[in-house]
Amino acid sequence: MPKIKTHSGAKKRFKLTKNGKVKMGHTNRRHILTKKSTKRKRGLRTGAYADVTNVAAVKSLIPYK
Repeated sequence: MPKIKTHSGAKKRFKLTKNGKVKMGHTNRRHILTKKSTKRKRGLRTGAYADVTNVAAVKSLIPYK
């Protein structure tokens, strides 16, 4: 069997935890920050876990992580 290619965009955005959860950062923190509230920006700073419905799809994009 040939090796599976890892998705270049996904490998930069997702990490797998020891228990197999998919860890990721929030979006909407790059630009146009003046109209976003401080509370909202502070919440976006923290990491997040991918939803259960998307875990299988993300794991297929990063097979060797």
